[in-house]
Amino acid sequence: MNDNIFRLLAVTIFLTGASISIYFRSKAEREGGDKISLKEEGWAMMVALRLLGLAGWIGIFTYMINPAWIAWSRVDLPDWVRSLGVGLGILGVVLIWWVFTNLGNNVTPTVVTRQKAKLVTSGPYHWVRHPLYVVGLISYISFALLAENWFIALAASAGFVLLSIRARTEEARLIEKFGDDYCNYMKTTGRFLPRFQR
Repeated sequence: MNDNIFRLLAVTIFLTGASISIYFRSKAEREGGDKISLKEEGWAMMVALRLLGLAGWIGIFTYMINPAWIAWSRVDLPDWVRSLGVGLGILGVVLIWWVFTNLGNNVTPTVVTRQKAKLVTSGPYHWVRHPLYVVGLISYISFALLAENWFIALAASAGFVLLSIRARTEEARLIEKFGDDYCNYMKTTGRFLPRFQR
């Protein structure tokens, strides 16, 4: 398949996913009832996550604008692997919609829980406690495959490691907010992978 077709698909997937995210995040900021500070997760984590996210986005934007600018990190992949990236990207868009529609105004850009937050255990939250982190990883990996780019994959992997660390702080906040309800939820639901009961 022509690289321009893969780039067009990457742009379409990106714009669709970003539009969903921007819509729900801005809605939560307007209707959530409180202003959320990024400082709550700690300066080191806040800066590291934003820098890794920025690195990943720069890689993706560079590929969509002009792949030659990021050719230094290109890896030859067969078309079927790049097509797998397209499939993962479409799956990511569907999952982004599913996560945000279930999370509603609870979404925040940090570990802080909104004052009016409700414990969500339905939809994707029935299966994993942090589906937004999982969807982010799927989406970044889809772009890495589409772009045939190890740099995007590396930024995605490093970002997910940091999110995994941050999840512990987030969960401590959720326990403070929801007490035993969240503790019981943790016992039956995996952090990033479904926990199937015997």
